[in-house]
Amino acid sequence: MSFILPFIVLIIVVVFIHEYGHYYFAKKYGVGVTDFSIGFGKELFGWNDKSGTRWKICWIPLGGYVKFFGDRNVFSQADQEELLKKYNKEDQEKLFVTKPLYQRSLIVAGGPIANFVLAIFIFLFIYMFAGKDFTPAIIDEVQKDSPAEIAGMKKNDIILEIDNNKVESILDVSKLILMSTSEIVDFKVSRYDQELLLKVKPKIFAGDDNLGNKIKKRIIGIKLSPYNNEINHKKLGPARALIESFKEVYFVTTSSLKYMGSMITGSGDSSQLGGPIRIAKISGQVAEFGILPFISMMAYISISLGLINLFPIPLLDGGHLMFYAFEKVLGKPLSQKTQEGFFRIGMFLLLTLMFFATFNDLKDLGLF
Repeated sequence: MSFILPFIVLIIVVVFIHEYGHYYFAKKYGVGVTDFSIGFGKELFGWNDKSGTRWKICWIPLGGYVKFFGDRNVFSQADQEELLKKYNKEDQEKLFVTKPLYQRSLIVAGGPIANFVLAIFIFLFIYMFAGKDFTPAIIDEVQKDSPAEIAGMKKNDIILEIDNNKVESILDVSKLILMSTSEIVDFKVSRYDQELLLKVKPKIFAGDDNLGNKIKKRIIGIKLSPYNNEINHKKLGPARALIESFKEVYFVTTSSLKYMGSMITGSGDSSQLGGPIRIAKISGQVAEFGILPFISMMAYISISLGLINLFPIPLLDGGHLMFYAFEKVLGKPLSQKTQEGFFRIGMFLLLTLMFFATFNDLKDLGLF
């Protein structure tokens, strides 16, 4: 239960925000919404609002959906004429398919946009009220015969950048090394007021993260310490906090894309790809450390959900946006048969991804 409850809270919040993004733009452009569901399957409880939308919580809390008025396939334009015959003029104005292309695109993109906005607000809250660390990353020790020593790193070097990413805090170093997808990691260091570029080839071995989960660590053989043991942790004003929030979301997004690209090319560590089981386990572990680590994780999960949904895979929001791109270029929507072919491909890709992620989850639990 210590894992399940935090996981359910995390999923409900992130999914609600995602679906509310769709709902917001749908209502903005006059599309009728019949259902707003958190979860799938049988309804646990719900209520109707003044506009007739059924808000409900269902048994399986692994997603959600917004159902629009009158649509069998809410995103299909191919059978628009047949659909219009079923409704009078007033009801036709509530249909998703009658809206201009840009409005349909915004309604579909609203979910991922909302996820990125949620992450920005979480980071904004943390940086303003809890603060952000800006302690310089100073090397206190270089281990003998380590990759760092071989590359020429020395005690008292100040790490400025890793793979062209600015190191703002001592906490950034391990994160940037771990998330690097390059065989050789570029370090920019300051030594006696001179800037040096050093190339380090990390050693990789199996180990445990701070929560006890199995990961493949990238080790270069250095120990860091604050200068004179002084920690520079400060609360930020609204403007600076907002800038730092955007920077963090941008960093996580680009790093995630690089990591996924490395898995496709075969150079990345696909064993770290996880699904609901791993998310549930980690969310429970993180929740034990307090509310701030938990909502930080919520921000990262929200970014991941928004990013994945933008992939041009049918059944995902990005797949529908891909169809709209074709519609814009061709001047008409793809045929129903062509769309169905794309959806079959999308279903295969998603099922393959789910199987692989679940296999990794079960292997992480020691069941394989």
